[in-house]
Amino acid sequence: MTSSKVDPRARRRARRALLQALYQSQLSGADAESMCGQFRQSGALDGADTTFFDECLHQILRTSAKLDEAYQPFLDRSADKLGYVERGVLRAGTFELEECIEIPVGVVINEWVELAKLFGAEQSFKFVNGVLDAVARDVRDSEQ
Repeated sequence: MTSSKVDPRARRRARRALLQALYQSQLSGADAESMCGQFRQSGALDGADTTFFDECLHQILRTSAKLDEAYQPFLDRSADKLGYVERGVLRAGTFELEECIEIPVGVVINEWVELAKLFGAEQSFKFVNGVLDAVARDVRDSEQ
């Protein structure tokens, strides 16, 4: 993953668009390339870290089964029983925790919990927080 000095607001916009793309991809089955084009054309990526969006979307969609396996041990049900928003948040948050080690754990968890508050089912942010915290302990033990 590319790591350069990034405006936190641009990264936040990218994460928001990423969640929307992951949601839409789960509904439609659209691939990363078409989603990237659609989001660029619609203006959804205006002011966003587009490199981060592109890299994350491609890799998350390519490795979604592996990501589901990484957080599955911390669920009380199977990943396929999750709502689309919660599954998207957990996939993206798990991806960042595993692959974007330059981003502090607290930042990753906070950003995805905030998106769960905004778009997820009522109180799902508490569930997301607990699962991502467990994933972080599992994959970034030295940082905890």
